[in-house]
This record gives sequence, C-alpha cells and structure tokens, in this order.
Amino acid sequence: MITLEEVRRALREHEAVAVDAPEARPAAVTLILHPAADGLEALFIKRAERAGDPWSGQVALPGGRREAGDANLLATALRETREETGIDLTSAEQLGRLDDLYPRTPTLPPVVVRPFVFAVAARPALVPDVEVERAFWVPLRRLAEPGVRREVTLTVQGVERTFPAYHLGDDVIWGMTERIITPFVELLSRGTRG
Repeated sequence: MITLEEVRRALREHEAVAVDAPEARPAAVTLILHPAADGLEALFIKRAERAGDPWSGQVALPGGRREAGDANLLATALRETREETGIDLTSAEQLGRLDDLYPRTPTLPPVVVRPFVFAVAARPALVPDVEVERAFWVPLRRLAEPGVRREVTLTVQGVERTFPAYHLGDDVIWGMTERIITPFVELLSRGTRG
C-alpha cells in the first residue's frame, strides 16, 4: 500500500519537466490525494456533456485553462478546482508537481497542462459545478490492478481509435488524464521498489 510519505518522497526526488510552448494556451490540473483506510485515493471528475468542449464527457482531473486574473498556474489550478468541485486547496498540502503535458493532436486545441499534486487530510465535501457531471474518488491501488490499464477503443469525432486507458467499469480514464496518471503511478512504483 502506497503511503502519503512515499508520495512526498517520490515527488521531492522528481524534477518536473516544464514545456515552453508559447503558441499553446497554459492550463493546470490538480491530482488530489487523501488517505483512506485501505490506502490513498485520488479525486477524478466526469465532465458534463457540453457542445464545443473537446473534453466533454471525459473522466479528468479538476482543472482548466489559465485566465488573465490568475497570477500563475498554481493559482489556475486552485481556482479551477474550487470552481469545478467546491474544494478549497489553499490550506491543503502541496506535494509537488508532475511533468507538463503538451498534447499535439488535430483533435485538441493547443494547450500545455501543468499537473499539481495535493493531499487533503480527509475527504472534503464535493460540490460539482455545471461543467462537472460528478466527482468521485478512486483508490490508487485500483489503478495498478491487473487488467485495469489496457487498450480501449473509443469513437472520437466519429472515428474509432484505440487508446491506453484505465477501465474502471463505467468510467474510463484515457487521453490527457491517462498521460498524467500513468507516469505518476510509475513514479510511485519506482519509489516503493527502491
């Protein structure tokens, strides 16, 4: 079972890679962890179905694009998390950050996403806004179970494509969120082995 201390140590030792892409819009997400009886859990959201939203209906981490009033990407992450889930992270423990993600694909707008990792002592009340269908916690150990991470075929803009994903019954974590979660899980796995 991965502990919060192991996450702290792994992130302390991890030098996050920043991407410089002036043509892309900066964004930030939060990976929020909390200790439960059977290990750490991570918060995910299922985005509401919305016309014009390229991430409509997907399972994601709370977050979004930087706005003019945001002092920096950490401020973006805090604001978006509060707006989407009702969680105020200003007094939560910031554990670190993960590598920036710069997906270059014709199906998405140009964006660079900076993931921040936080820990909360207990499950906060979740108050999803209109952009979020629901918010839910997933045990980290579940993401490492055999058969959970596998290839899935999804229809994207009318075309069937195969993606690496975490299949959690009705919920499938794929795309940018999978590309953030997988290196995080691998980072923790290396830290607990060494």
